[in-house]
Amino acid sequence: MKRIAFLIAFSGFLLAASSASAQGVKLAIHAGANMGKIDGKAFNEEYRLGYHVGVAPEIMFTRKWGFQPEILFSQTNTSISSEFSDFYKVSFDDLKDIKLNYLNIPLLLSYRPVSFFTFQAGPQFSILMNKHNTLLENGGEAFKNGDFSLVGGAQIQILKLRVYGRYGVGLFDINGIDNRDYWRNQTLQLGVGLAL
Repeated sequence: MKRIAFLIAFSGFLLAASSASAQGVKLAIHAGANMGKIDGKAFNEEYRLGYHVGVAPEIMFTRKWGFQPEILFSQTNTSISSEFSDFYKVSFDDLKDIKLNYLNIPLLLSYRPVSFFTFQAGPQFSILMNKHNTLLENGGEAFKNGDFSLVGGAQIQILKLRVYGRYGVGLFDINGIDNRDYWRNQTLQLGVGLAL
């Protein structure tokens, strides 16, 4: 149900964007690195490298204010800590590395004080594309199907090239097993975009 609500909301934003003036709409391809981690006693407190790739339309309403809805495929990598087995009965040797693939939909408000620099902030909806079932003996799903985050950062525009950096923090518990340990996504993103 949450997936449908997310997709409906995003479709509404795209329809609103398509009715905006064509002069203020630009499309770009984005790609870059994620430094992500999952907060919680069951996971190691270290950022690990992942990646993201997707499309980012930019809709400027005025010279300074705009909106940038995006669709990104994003990978978060993490590893469990030795305390994981204190919470859950599972073999530590079988699951050192975990990869979570998300479809991220950030909806960013843009403020451009000068023509080449933009501040961005907004909510991000994430849909888990793969489920890491090996964490539990019974094959149950360890992570919830979605996440909701707040994202903030900045972007530099040089002709058709964009260079951006962002920080995102999850607001909800993504632990799909129980409530003994609170799991929350955190991600630093660095990337480049090419306006089409």
